[in-house]
Amino acid sequence: MFKFLLKRIISLMPVVVMISVMLFFIMKSMPGDPVRFLVPPANNLTPSEYKELYDLAAARLGVDRSLFEQYFIWIFNLLRGDFGYSIRFGLPVREILLEPLLNSIFINFFSIIVAFLISIPVGIRSAVRRNSIFDRGWQIFSIFGLSMPTFFIGLTLIFIFAVRLRILPFGGMPFESPGTIEYFISYGRFMILPVVTLTIGSLAGTIRYVRNSMLEAISKDYIRTARAKGLQEKVVIYHHAFRNALIPIVTIVSFSIVGLFGGSAITESIFVWNGIGTVLISSLTSLDYNVVLVLNMFYAVLSLVANIVMDIGYALVDPRIRLG
Repeated sequence: MFKFLLKRIISLMPVVVMISVMLFFIMKSMPGDPVRFLVPPANNLTPSEYKELYDLAAARLGVDRSLFEQYFIWIFNLLRGDFGYSIRFGLPVREILLEPLLNSIFINFFSIIVAFLISIPVGIRSAVRRNSIFDRGWQIFSIFGLSMPTFFIGLTLIFIFAVRLRILPFGGMPFESPGTIEYFISYGRFMILPVVTLTIGSLAGTIRYVRNSMLEAISKDYIRTARAKGLQEKVVIYHHAFRNALIPIVTIVSFSIVGLFGGSAITESIFVWNGIGTVLISSLTSLDYNVVLVLNMFYAVLSLVANIVMDIGYALVDPRIRLG
């Protein structure tokens, strides 16, 4: 296992370098001047005063050097854990990302858990009872869930539970003091609608994926053989068919890691949830390049890690695969 992980990490290092180069130079080629956000308006200063303040701000951001120098300085600082300075928040990037990252992890973690707890048994039963009322009902739900945009689902839930029933808040973050019991209760109430929105959005596709995987596994010859031997149906379905159906499902589970840490920009924006997706959108609009670069590198590395996790998952569920 260790040898396999070492090989995979070494093989992915050139990919990470290429991604970092592409992201850096793409961001630098975008229109706009982030230095101007740190300098007072020019009409309040003389040209010499403005130039002096502009040069100081450029030096502070490190954009007074050549692009190649900026890249190597950025990479060196990134490896040391120094993510740069945010012009929008006026703080080091490292300080402003921790809380939004935790908020995104919370809502995505619960939505992924709920989605899989529902989709796996529903997908299995739909495959076993193919074309039944149960199967057709969930197929209609899957089509509805896949065709409905996330923002529509979120706004519908807000209208029902916040406007009409008035049992849940519209959105936002808790107002109570952090660390108190009231804060955690309020945090849970604010978190319900975003979690339900993300769950509905991912549930439809996951159910169809599990169902199709199970249908393919059930049609195999070894399942007919197992039934011919007189094995109980539960043993045939859950021990033989489901284990083989897990192979493609591992792909969904692995890339759920990206969603877990990556945030959900649309959902977080609808519910004014202080998550990593909201920070990314606001940083893009305010030309906060350091935050955007760090987050995009984070997503890229996370996707590569998900590929390694996926390979390990394949080996765990399929004995024919060996990690070498």
